[in-house]
This record gives sequence, structure tokens and C-alpha cells, in this order.
Amino acid sequence: MTAHASHELIACEECDLLQHLPELPPGTKARCPRCGHTVAKQPMDPLDRPLALTIAAAIAFIVAHTTPLMGLSAVGRQSSTTIAGGALEMWETGEPITAVIVAFCAGIAPGGYLLFMLTVLLAVRWPPAPQWVGEMLRWGRSMRPWSMNEVMILGILVALIKIAELATVEPGIGMYAIGAVVVLFAAIMMTADAREAWERIEWADAEQSPRRVPGDEGTR
Repeated sequence: MTAHASHELIACEECDLLQHLPELPPGTKARCPRCGHTVAKQPMDPLDRPLALTIAAAIAFIVAHTTPLMGLSAVGRQSSTTIAGGALEMWETGEPITAVIVAFCAGIAPGGYLLFMLTVLLAVRWPPAPQWVGEMLRWGRSMRPWSMNEVMILGILVALIKIAELATVEPGIGMYAIGAVVVLFAAIMMTADAREAWERIEWADAEQSPRRVPGDEGTR
């Protein structure tokens, strides 16, 4: 959660303690006096920095999916593959379920998250943003848990350890790009202020506009 209203009454997500939230200066956090959980924070730059990080992540994402992930060399034969090529190979070798999971978690979900976040961050720069931006914000939050690039990186490292004695493995540009995507995703989560975007949306009834953000990309 991020803080905007002075002395707003909130409940701690961990221990449910009701407490008044004071106005927070930029770059500060508020912790629950009972359990110490961070109940609110005020980012230094809630919109411009996340937008820059999202654009960088989108570029790295495109590079990761259009360049070879790695190359293998064994007994005089060489081969390389991309993320999409790996999913296609799984499909053709009789593993359709695994292929669909890899394609969704490594391609569709993170790509959708970046697209939704980029749209939201651009739209709210000129308030009031249209109401459909709120739906985009919800969809972006729904896509984030399914974006498992870090799990894919871990799986690749495990596979590399197992085949290191059988073949020569050369990391491709895509490998470094997907690593950059993982880091940039974490940075977006830490810097994005979903509540700031939520409050810039033009609602049908301004006096009854939602005060609760449907998930805050800057909290977890």
C-alpha cells in the first residue's frame, strides 16, 4: 500500500491492527506498531521511474524472445534455440501440456503484464484517465503471478549443470536478456505506485471513486 491521504484509517495486512496512517514524505515507509509489517510507503517517483523501467523491461523481453537462448556443441554438431523454439519443440515431441505452460508463463503472461503496465503508466500521465485503465490495472496484477521467468532461469541452470559434461554450452544473448527481465520486473514491483494510478482514473461518480486499490504493485 502507498500513502496519500493524511491520517487515513487502515488495517495491517498481517495482524489486522487498525491504525491512522500519517502523511508520509517521499521515499519513506510506515510500519505497524504491533508486528512491524510495512503497512504503507511513499515512492520517490511513483510514475516516471516505473514507466522507464517498464520500457526497458519491454525491450529486454523482445530481445530475450527473438535471440538464441543458448547454444549447444557436441561431437562436432551445434544447435541453438529460442524460448518459443523450445516450447515448439516440446509440442512436436509429444509434450503439449508442458509446451503450453512454458509458452504462457515465459511469454504470454510476462508480455501481457508489460503491455498492461505500459498502457496504464502512459494513460495516467494525463489525468483524468478513462475508466478502462482501471481494468487494465486489474489485468496487469492478475498476469504478474503467472510471469515465471525466474523459475525458467532456475530450470535452465539446473539443466546446464546436468549436461555440462556431455556438451559445450554457450549462453546466448537471450539468456542475458531474460536475466535482465527478471531484475527489471522486481524493480517495477518495488517502484510502481498502483494507488497513484488508481486515483488518476476518471470514475462515473467522483465522490464514490474506489479508495481501495485492487492490489498494489509496489508492495510485494
